[in-house]
Amino acid sequence: MRIAVIGAGGIGGYFGGRLAEAGEDVFFIARGRTLESLQSSGLRVESPKGNLVIPDVRVTNDPAEVGPVDAVVVAVKAWQVTDVAPSLRPLLDAETAVLPLQNGVEAPGQLAAGVGWEHVLGGLAKIISYVKEPGYVIHAGGDPFVALGELDNRKSERVQNLAGAFERAGVAVEIPADIQVAMWEKFLFIASVSGLGALTRASLGDMRSLAATRELLERAMREILAVGRARGVALPDGVVQKSMAFLDTLPPEGTASMQRDIVAGRPSELESQNGAVVRLGKEAGAETPLHSFIYSCLLPMELAARRS
Repeated sequence: MRIAVIGAGGIGGYFGGRLAEAGEDVFFIARGRTLESLQSSGLRVESPKGNLVIPDVRVTNDPAEVGPVDAVVVAVKAWQVTDVAPSLRPLLDAETAVLPLQNGVEAPGQLAAGVGWEHVLGGLAKIISYVKEPGYVIHAGGDPFVALGELDNRKSERVQNLAGAFERAGVAVEIPADIQVAMWEKFLFIASVSGLGALTRASLGDMRSLAATRELLERAMREILAVGRARGVALPDGVVQKSMAFLDTLPPEGTASMQRDIVAGRPSELESQNGAVVRLGKEAGAETPLHSFIYSCLLPMELAARRS
């Protein structure tokens, strides 16, 4: 497949690298120091699944140089999606699929505003990965996983083809029966872990092993469960217990990317995670007191990071 990967950070660098390694026709869209590093030194990924080096990366900062592709994997931070969306148009033909892999549940709508609903899929990724330096990605834990699907859950050829490409790349992939439910299940997990992790500065192992913070995690997940159901998402019974069980499988030293960004004083996905829980809850008439507290406590740090 001919695939454009937007962003070459922890998500785009890992999954784009694996797709390229497997022989897919991959083009990276990057900028700044990442663009320069990929052009001069290629892409490096360090992973328990096997390291990879791609010395000759096809990369540009101009999507028009790539032209129409079969699929666009959008792997920028959630707060960058709105700005990126209009720039994707040169990559599209009638059947091009645009796959968002952001944390949160708002990226499909933000992309559709720039490229049209007919192009946009639902999607999510699960992996603990980060950028050690531009062009050098560390996969620190978690079995790399991608879920994708048409937003109306129809079984389309383009979804099957893209899932096949991930499978050939050695990535666990799923086409869920309901992609909205799958995205909200991820949202329920990641917004709770990210927000409390950023607030406590604690690792996954510390948060899950202490009774007080473990109970807070469960409360945070239950709030998102209530918001999702109030918005018509058919989240199943037992989803909180399932999410906590998944948390117990992750490396104890692990942290969420939003937590790492806030601790480092960088702009983060606060608005797309805890902020979105509060905002979507208000729209649906669902109370979110814990997420409101988390969001209000972290907001001054987020605003300071954006000013600097």
